[in-house]
Amino acid sequence: MKKWLIPVIIIAVIGFGIYNWAVSFNNTAVEYEADAKTAWSDVESSYQRRNDLIGNLVKTVQGAADFERTTLREVIEARAKATSTTIDVGNLTAENMAQFQQAQSGLSGALSKLLVSVERYPELKANQNFLELQSQLEGTENRINVARDRYNEKVNIYDKHIKVFPGKLLAGLFGFEEMPRYKADPGSENAPDVDFEFE
Repeated sequence: MKKWLIPVIIIAVIGFGIYNWAVSFNNTAVEYEADAKTAWSDVESSYQRRNDLIGNLVKTVQGAADFERTTLREVIEARAKATSTTIDVGNLTAENMAQFQQAQSGLSGALSKLLVSVERYPELKANQNFLELQSQLEGTENRINVARDRYNEKVNIYDKHIKVFPGKLLAGLFGFEEMPRYKADPGSENAPDVDFEFE
């Protein structure tokens, strides 16, 4: 056997090992990234369900002739803003997520005010359609929370994969970047002030 053949075989084996490692890293990163993007789509789907329910809720509430028009208008405007603020799944940046979250928080606040205002309207509180929509909204809020948690779990798996050495070396080479997590609204760590005054 020729002496030069042994180093060539060793180099070929090492090269093949590095190639397999790089392919494995890339494919796993692609899979984890796709899982995280799908989880984000589930978050958006849950918010869309809430927006659809709010539309039906607004129609039901509009039937109460003397219901506070200002409160109703705030919900309608907040819903319009929330539905117009979307994020392309390929462009999940911290800034885009903050805008999305701000729009959704505005809608949550307006909706909370609407539901508190309903307490003064016995005909609405007794309306079966309204009660069903209110129950569905509560369930949807839980779905939203679960979907956000699942998204963060998937992002965590992906981010750890691309940040742990030696994969971190390949992540930059293949263009994999850290994905933003869904964060709590600023100030949500404080207990909310409950204001029972009505306009």
